Amino acid sequence: MAFPRKERNYIRAEVVSNVSILTGEPCVSGTRVPAMTIVEELRAGEPLASIFSHYPSLPFDGVEAVRAWAETNGISLEPA
Repeated sequence: MAFPRKERNYIRAEVVSNVSILTGEPCVSGTRVPAMTIVEELRAGEPLASIFSHYPSLPFDGVEAVRAWAETNGISLEPA
């Protein structure tokens, strides 16, 4: 007997600001991971596997959300 497939809704990660979470510092949605922390990791050349191991609550598309947010806000990901 086969089980019916369940459709799963997927909510994309994004960078959001909420004054009740880290006093409004931009974070990856659904986490308390500040976007600038991920930016700093990317600037340092950290591999994605390392970033995800440092922040296990980060969704699989969280880094891409931070990259898009940084580009939209003119934040460079190049080493300083």
